[in-house]
Amino acid sequence: MTHETEGASQDESYRGTIAAPAIPKLKPPLINPVWVRVTHWCTALAVVLMVLSGWRIYDASPVFHGLTIPPQWTLGGWLGGALQWHFAAMWLLFASFLAYLLLNLFTGRFRRKFFPLSPRAVIQDLFKALTGRLGHQDLSHFNAVQKLAYISAIIALIVIVLSGLAIWKSVQFSLLRDLMGGYDNARIVHFCAMAFIVLFVLVHVVMVALVPRSLLTMLRGR
Repeated sequence: MTHETEGASQDESYRGTIAAPAIPKLKPPLINPVWVRVTHWCTALAVVLMVLSGWRIYDASPVFHGLTIPPQWTLGGWLGGALQWHFAAMWLLFASFLAYLLLNLFTGRFRRKFFPLSPRAVIQDLFKALTGRLGHQDLSHFNAVQKLAYISAIIALIVIVLSGLAIWKSVQFSLLRDLMGGYDNARIVHFCAMAFIVLFVLVHVVMVALVPRSLLTMLRGR
């Protein structure tokens, strides 16, 4: 064996002992920043508390005769207790929901996440969802049905806040009360908006159960 051959063999042996450089493992992209997760869970908690205590308040003076909520589904135990829970949760809802709206607007997230949106896209994605052909691989983007649902829920929460003010401070917000057709109509608007939010929450929970990865993105951001 020549010296050149020996040298080449030694070089190959030496190179074989060098470990290949480790490739850094890339983290999945951040889908929900911290402020989205915090405001989401605070708003969710406030909504649950307000709905349960609101049902107890509703039972004290039903808007629709013959329609009452079972006591075991309510919070507060009695009217006074329910009012205390309702007003406490009201401030949490106001703060978290206002922060969510403002941060979405100022960061441009609202425009990126919820638009563009068209009736045609909603119909197409709804048909795909009903036929089991709507994919959920990329959780960083909402489909048209999700966009419509979330925008509708935001509008419903705004209506809840406004109608709640018209009921709570009927004299101070008399213009708002009159725009809703009076005190009794404001209570009907408040109840219907609440019913929509309850329906939204139920559908939302079902969808999370079908796509568990979406829950992880709201817990850890990715």
